[in-house]
Amino acid sequence: MELGRAIFLAPYLFLLLLLSSEFSNASYIGVCYGRNADDLPTPDKVVQLVKAHSIKYVRIYDSNVQVLKAFANTGVELMVGIPNSDLLGFSQFQSNADSWLKNSILPYYPAAKITYITVGAEVTEASGNTSSLVVPAMQKIHAALLKVGLHKKIKVSSTHSLGVLSRSFPPSAGAFDSKFAYFLKPMLEFLAENQSPFMVDIYPYYAYRDSPSNVSLDYALFSSSSSSAVVDPNTGLVYTNMFDAQLDALYFALTALNFKTLKIMVTETGWPTKGSTKETAATPGNAQTYNTNLIRHVINDTGTPYKPGEEIDVYIFSLFNENRKPGLDSERNWGLFYPDQTSVYNLDLTGKESSTAVSGVNDTLSNGTWCIASSNASDVDLQSALDWACGRGNVDCSPIQPSQACYQPDTLASHASYAFNSFYQQNGASPVACSFGGTAMITNKNPS
Repeated sequence: MELGRAIFLAPYLFLLLLLSSEFSNASYIGVCYGRNADDLPTPDKVVQLVKAHSIKYVRIYDSNVQVLKAFANTGVELMVGIPNSDLLGFSQFQSNADSWLKNSILPYYPAAKITYITVGAEVTEASGNTSSLVVPAMQKIHAALLKVGLHKKIKVSSTHSLGVLSRSFPPSAGAFDSKFAYFLKPMLEFLAENQSPFMVDIYPYYAYRDSPSNVSLDYALFSSSSSSAVVDPNTGLVYTNMFDAQLDALYFALTALNFKTLKIMVTETGWPTKGSTKETAATPGNAQTYNTNLIRHVINDTGTPYKPGEEIDVYIFSLFNENRKPGLDSERNWGLFYPDQTSVYNLDLTGKESSTAVSGVNDTLSNGTWCIASSNASDVDLQSALDWACGRGNVDCSPIQPSQACYQPDTLASHASYAFNSFYQQNGASPVACSFGGTAMITNKNPS
């Protein structure tokens, strides 16, 4: 009877899977195409390189005509930037925004598949008081798009550094710096109203470089062993990499301001391959490790401990080394490719060459161990731990509800074991994720 039923349902299950994969969103990897160099290939050659490596999303930092023309009819989605130096004009007069759109965007759209316009970049890090100009400029660019009916097809936002936070550790204490409230609050309201993402540049490299005694290299590279994971003392959430911790600090900061549903997009991240004398971690090997693990983390829709399974779109910085960038040596050596278009190191930008992560991505494989309820735990403590796992622990406990697949056996220990193990596996099977106040234990015998 069961076999016949399964055979009967199989075509419908296949159709359901097909439809869900067709219409569901998935996280993607893009690449930043910076041009602060005097030895780069022409835009048409860059497009050939982009297509050869199956890159489908590119961020550019201005509306250069030759670049937009080169990307026409390629299907590559473009994020186009408005430099900080142009913010004053756009913020003051609607006619400036209208003219820019008419002359710099519309002649190349939709052949050039522009999907985002970033108004300013990391303005809190820039010299001069440009922060106050960002939201007025965003509003005028949006108004210009509205006039031509493109406000739903091209989203407007602005990129930020983690400097907008006054606190980022533990992640649950993430908070925006109050000195930026005057422009962040209206910006967040604008983004929410227009369903645009909050854009941020995240660099675990800098966290490690500037504080190696507090941040381990493995933690920054997505290579932490489970024993060196970091636990948020307020939530019990387990972090095996700095990227997730920094991202969750932003999610918590947004939640604190009642912008819980606002999507975050990572518009820059990466790792340098060369640095100054004291930048010993800037090597091709570390860059390969970071970006390989990052790509797999993203395309697997892993999400973060606070937002498991959350769609997170990420742009890797950068396509090329840029020899005219000022600062330390590392500033000129973030590229995936040399100007002659050869690879700085081997990197599969699709993340599909191998399912094995480089030295430990935070995945949900059991690794031959499970977390179950301890036979020594009292019912009161077990119930309290179960409630936490299904609540603040973000475990999906619907399968252990009445009439659901894992409801039987209907015992507290069985239900708690299900929830404990789900939390444990979601957090990389880290030993610290199987504590629950002493009510849980790790076993190498599959409880199912």
